[in-house]
This record gives sequence, structure tokens and C-alpha cells, in this order.
Amino acid sequence: MTAQTPEKLIYQGEQLTLCTEPLAYYPGIRPVQHPYDYPSTSLWRGYIGTWAIESDRLYLKALQRWKHVAGQRVAVDIEDLFPGYQDGVFAHWFTGELRCPRGALLKYVHGGYLSTYEEDLFISVKHGVVTEERIVRNGTAAPDAHEGYRITVQTIFRTEH
Repeated sequence: MTAQTPEKLIYQGEQLTLCTEPLAYYPGIRPVQHPYDYPSTSLWRGYIGTWAIESDRLYLKALQRWKHVAGQRVAVDIEDLFPGYQDGVFAHWFTGELRCPRGALLKYVHGGYLSTYEEDLFISVKHGVVTEERIVRNGTAAPDAHEGYRITVQTIFRTEH
């Protein structure tokens, strides 16, 4: 599988790369069924979501998506999937962990989201509400960085909402 184009997450005033697909957990979302539903092999899911965490809640704010209509690939937006929610929708359906890699690339893997970066920010979410954050430091990039790296973990606890 080709390395995939990540989602986007706006968090604490910063735009992060999001290597998790919360929309895949939404009931009724269909997997891509036609090769023209995605613009390249680096986007098998057929869309790019822009997410935001606001007041410890996860929202889908924008959606860039393609679908096959009358023999052509056409772009559609969040309104197509969530009519009446053009400004965003609370992601109450998502329970899991968001992964946001940060820093320099340490090891490239040509598949999914398997590449390793200097650190990963993991944000635990339960029914759309942030419950915990932790940072995993994978190492420091050097000009001759190899596969070996040290992992340290920092956990930041949050109160339940």
C-alpha cells in the first residue's frame, strides 16, 4: 500500500498532521467503491478531513471529497455528507486515539501511516470528547539517521467530561 495523505487537525492554534481517520468510524460512511473516487493512490479513502479540537471536543470542520458522477470525478464538501452542517459537526461517533506526528522524519515507510517522526502526540477521545494526551518521543533526527531510535512517553491526564 502507498503511504497515505494525512488528515488535518487544528489544535491549540496549530495545524497538525493527523494520521487517524475518525470519519471511518461514522455509521454509514462507505469505503471507496470506484477508482475515480480518489485522486491518487496516496488517498485510498477518497477524502481529506479537516478536524479541530475546541473546548476538548472533536469536530469535523471541512471535508474535501471526490465522487464519481456520470463518468467524471467531482469534488464535494462536508455539506454532501452532513446536510445543514457546513460549519462543522461534533464527532460524537468517534472513540479512539488520534495520532499527530511532529518533527523531522526519522524513517519513511511506503505504506499507510507507518513512517516514524521525532515525536507523536496521541490524543484519546471518547464519544468525541478528549480524555487524555500523551507524547511519545521517538528520537532526534540526524543527517545520517537510521532505523534505531529511543522511545520515551509523557502522559498528560485530563479530567473526564
